[in-house]
Amino acid sequence: KPLLYPAIDLRDGKVVRLTQGDYAQEKIYGDDPVVVASGFAATGAKWIHVVDLDAARGGDPINRPTIGNIVKAVGESVRVQTGGGVRTQDDAQELRDHGVARVVMGSAAVKNPQLVERVADVVDVAVGLDHRGGMIAVEGWTQSSDLTLVDALAMYPAAKAFVITDIARDGMLSGPDLEGLAAAVTQTSIPVIASGGVSSIQDIIDLAQISGLGGVI
Repeated sequence: KPLLYPAIDLRDGKVVRLTQGDYAQEKIYGDDPVVVASGFAATGAKWIHVVDLDAARGGDPINRPTIGNIVKAVGESVRVQTGGGVRTQDDAQELRDHGVARVVMGSAAVKNPQLVERVADVVDVAVGLDHRGGMIAVEGWTQSSDLTLVDALAMYPAAKAFVITDIARDGMLSGPDLEGLAAAVTQTSIPVIASGGVSSIQDIIDLAQISGLGGVI
């Protein structure tokens, strides 16, 4: 069955959720991400997925010390996967130094697939593939590319996972794209992690029916 990746989205050091990636539509869930992460760990999470929204938007990576504190708090039994603003080998190295087990690269990976190969020498990489109707979107979903999800799945042999987000569903709590995810799993031998639209236990039960799915955020 797929691994669960409970998620923490960080903005200004707080735990938030954006609707459709819109920074103007933000709900704050907690002021202390370390407490939230420790709660996930205490209930048996093996992974925690952290997104640095400030860095993703092109700002300073002000949340990286907080990410390091999360890693320390959850201990060695829980691995931390982090995305948002991972654009260079130096970004990846800094996160590795903070104890992150895997980084998620999105727009930078789409623009420069060879960068994934280089970053993979530093730390494990998951490639984040955000799509709208099967076409990859970049730059915080503000731009569409001419790359299809199917083609992208064949471009990253060094990736340890793909984080696939249907951006029409993300933050809407409307249920995941079961058909699209089931198709993606058949198109790559690299584990596929489902992201976006998960809002209930039933969604997780439905995703668990997808043979070979690697994880659920």
